[in-house]
Amino acid sequence: MDETPDPAPRSGPGAPIRSGIPEHGRVPKYYAVKGELEALLDELGEGGVLPTERDLAARFEVARETLRQALRELLIQGRLRRRGRSTVVAGPKLEQPLSLASYTEGVRRQGRVPGRTLIGLERLGADPQLAGQLRIAPGEPVWHLERVLLADGERVGLESTYLAVGRVPALDLEFDPGSSLYAYLAEKAGIGFGAADERIETVLATPREALLIGTPPALPMLLLHRLTRDTDDRPVERVRSLYRGDRFSFTTRLEAD
Repeated sequence: MDETPDPAPRSGPGAPIRSGIPEHGRVPKYYAVKGELEALLDELGEGGVLPTERDLAARFEVARETLRQALRELLIQGRLRRRGRSTVVAGPKLEQPLSLASYTEGVRRQGRVPGRTLIGLERLGADPQLAGQLRIAPGEPVWHLERVLLADGERVGLESTYLAVGRVPALDLEFDPGSSLYAYLAEKAGIGFGAADERIETVLATPREALLIGTPPALPMLLLHRLTRDTDDRPVERVRSLYRGDRFSFTTRLEAD
């Protein structure tokens, strides 16, 4: 791959260490183009439409494939997003707190409008693993609630929740799938949240998940597994949440033990 000195290394508190430049000072050509594109994105601002690939390749005097590699990285990082046939400058990522706050609360804190689209609400028999996590007998009925997560109308994730039917027997009759499940559990079912165990990993979406969320299958995703317990330490829910890696980051506060 062609290498060339970085013409304008980025620096400052928000820049990567050494701006991604190897110790020998030579960087791939696509990475130098990426730096120039980032400067262009700053000029255009959020929502700005990028010129065509043909125009950009001519502007930076590089091959189309070199340009596409730079664009792919910026898409994965969340600096760009597709809008119809155009590519536009994306806004900042949503910062979701790692806490017992609901998705709804986290999105609203950032001035965005949360939403959900129901995929399905069904009643199943708990398999041994799920039964053990929810502390119920294998085969006991559980609700499986699956919803696409929205922020300002944009699809940003997919949430799959399991709850014991015995704890919320009227979920299918009383709960509005477009609203906050946590609010329903607190206000209608009288369940207070005490603690949760959560694990985060990076994955690629399955073809079904990518179709539901509306992303390319190659886009990295952030997968959260959560087991939530009430104030009496009884399990309430098991949740699998899949978030777009280009639209989400997660924050938490660490304190000395």
